[in-house]
Amino acid sequence: MAPHITLEQWRSLIAVVDAGGYAQAAETLFKSQSAVTYAVQKIESLLGVKAFEIQGRKAILTPTGQMLYRRALALVDEANDLERAAHTLSAGWEVVIHIAAEILFPSSLLLACLERFGQESPRTRVELIESVIGGTSDALLKGEVDLAILPQLPPGFLGNLLMRIRLLAVAHADHPLHHHGRELTYRDLRAYRHLVVRDSGAKRDQRAVTVEVDQRWTVGQVATSIQAVCMGYGFAWLPEEHIREELRTGMLRPLPLREGGTREVPLYLVLANPDFAGPGARRLVEIIRKSVDEEYVSEKSESSVQLYRGFFSK
Repeated sequence: MAPHITLEQWRSLIAVVDAGGYAQAAETLFKSQSAVTYAVQKIESLLGVKAFEIQGRKAILTPTGQMLYRRALALVDEANDLERAAHTLSAGWEVVIHIAAEILFPSSLLLACLERFGQESPRTRVELIESVIGGTSDALLKGEVDLAILPQLPPGFLGNLLMRIRLLAVAHADHPLHHHGRELTYRDLRAYRHLVVRDSGAKRDQRAVTVEVDQRWTVGQVATSIQAVCMGYGFAWLPEEHIREELRTGMLRPLPLREGGTREVPLYLVLANPDFAGPGARRLVEIIRKSVDEEYVSEKSESSVQLYRGFFSK
């Protein structure tokens, strides 16, 4: 059944309550007092209820009126949201944006970017794929995402260097590798467990490893690798940004490697199809770039992707 009461009539009822009377509501709505009074009376007549009772010069809500006021607020708010959503869509903003982000990109920074974007376009949904090396490239090549943050540019795609991530070779402070009393070489690492993160791409190079060791655990997330290292179960090259607190407290310590203790990984920001990218995707790219510039000093030079590949097991 179609509603008999218009949104404008509900707005009149809300204004009477919020302003404290018919005369004040009329001033707020830029209407005559008789028009506001008629709108409220129309609601009461159509519903067969009494929304207000007059006490002195004030209109006081009845218990029924209080229920009508609460529901009217929700109804008008929903109508306003609908209009804003329609306006956003009419401006060409996407209904949903798909993103693939390399897991080395700081999650707190990415979430802050998404929150800022959400404030500007609250009706645009975001679907995030958190991937490792080949997984991000696969998402681009398959056309599954609108934009991506990844350590290497797949064939046919262009992107700008966004930032560089430092990887540190670390182990728990009590790990035997910290008790050699000298600089370490890769040969020293062979006797201990190496913790690596699995490439999420469909095509994995099984030959690519960081160091040759007798023991290796392969996990699916950086967070799992960090936890294992913190529990003393092995060593790993971990993103400095992800372990700042553990380094600060001394739980984790960088390994005194003679060489290779610190590695750098470039991260690029790529629009899947720049010619047809919607305004939402373009705005999100702007937000990410600005946020990174505010948080980090990005060096715009090339870096060896093979170093990054060695951080992960395939």
